[in-house]
Amino acid sequence: MQIQSKALPQSFSLRRAIQGFTAQGEGETSHPLLLFSAVVLLALFAIVEIDLHAAQLQAIGLLGHGVGIDPVFLSP
Repeated sequence: MQIQSKALPQSFSLRRAIQGFTAQGEGETSHPLLLFSAVVLLALFAIVEIDLHAAQLQAIGLLGHGVGIDPVFLSP
């Protein structure tokens, strides 16, 4: 008796659903403002996520240490 994984049939059904959405509007393109809005929202989301997890990212070395700008460069 073999145990079959349910992940494979689910991935095929998901792929069929995605192909169904894309097949309906093959000749149509998205409005440029919609694409611009999606990119801006994605960038804002990335900034917020990095800000929320800054301490963890510093701990693993992905962000620089919060030293800041050298005070010599701040004087007039």
